[in-house]
Amino acid sequence: MTAAGTRSARPHLAARVESAIDRRVEARLRTRGWTVRVEPYASYGGPGWMRVMARALLAAPIVRAADLPGAGRNAQVGAPTAPALRGWRSFATAQVSGAVLQVQVGGRVHYVTTDRGGYIDVVLTADLEPGWHDVEILTQDGAAATAPVHVIGPDARFGIVSDIDDTVMVTRLPRPLVAAWNVFMRHENAREPVQGMSSLYAELLDGDHRLPVVYLSTSAWNAAPTVGRFLRQYRFPAGPMLMTDWGPTNSGWFRSGPTHKITQLRRLMRELPHVQWVLVGDDGQRDPQIYAGAAQHHPDHVRAILIRQLTFTEHVLAHGVPAPTTDSLRAELRAHRDGIPVIQGPDGASLARQLRARGIRLR
Repeated sequence: MTAAGTRSARPHLAARVESAIDRRVEARLRTRGWTVRVEPYASYGGPGWMRVMARALLAAPIVRAADLPGAGRNAQVGAPTAPALRGWRSFATAQVSGAVLQVQVGGRVHYVTTDRGGYIDVVLTADLEPGWHDVEILTQDGAAATAPVHVIGPDARFGIVSDIDDTVMVTRLPRPLVAAWNVFMRHENAREPVQGMSSLYAELLDGDHRLPVVYLSTSAWNAAPTVGRFLRQYRFPAGPMLMTDWGPTNSGWFRSGPTHKITQLRRLMRELPHVQWVLVGDDGQRDPQIYAGAAQHHPDHVRAILIRQLTFTEHVLAHGVPAPTTDSLRAELRAHRDGIPVIQGPDGASLARQLRARGIRLR
């Protein structure tokens, strides 16, 4: 027991229970010949550095590296597609905590250790030219994977941060039963794109591959391969996905989705201070509040806020009422008052027309 007003350094009970279960599962699977493999995630960097993200997982001997979710070039949006799976299969994994991975970047070798969930998320020194680069990650079991990283040059003045659920992909979240159906049961080929959003992003980028695109979501990392294939299928621009790990944390039972988005936005603005972002989301969850906060605290880093307006049915599914919440409306008004353009529309075509009318461009 700790004294009043202090916090224990010991992980939360939920985290300790999860770690104990993971250790038993790992030990059992290793006796059956399972070995450590790597699930790489696309990421980004800047002059002299890059962020590398991946996860160490146990896989059976009969599973080839190319068959793992997100393996190799499939980690990148725009990579070759892999066979479509129902969402629940992406969650049938066993993470490996404390695994030492070798990361090869631009002729340099770094050794990093996975965290309690089997993840690495590290910033490494790298002197690479702007553009996409492959980072090789190897395990002590000899398995290798390739993580693509977009190095963003100092001349990239603008970029896009996009939500995923109900912004580019119709998921009708976060009602628990609907969310579970979409994530665990619904076949990924049945997922629907929001009309006109891929064309909107293409128009904003205007073929300039220097401009970064980042997909920011509260969905679990397990869904990253499925989401990546969806984005490629509907011709969304290539870009890293910043997702989260569901389940217990060192301080509580569940992670906070809004906190994840706020933290990652602040990090992007700190690491890439020369980039002004177009923030794209929807009015069914907390995007208007989060983006308005970003505009208020970092006005020099926000070019515009685009909000996709959900339909009557989507609003009911999202938060139980057939219209945006009053908190969302107040947030949009606050961003307007701060001088940041806020554009709303039911789909990408509507948002694009309003952008043209107001002369907002990224080049």
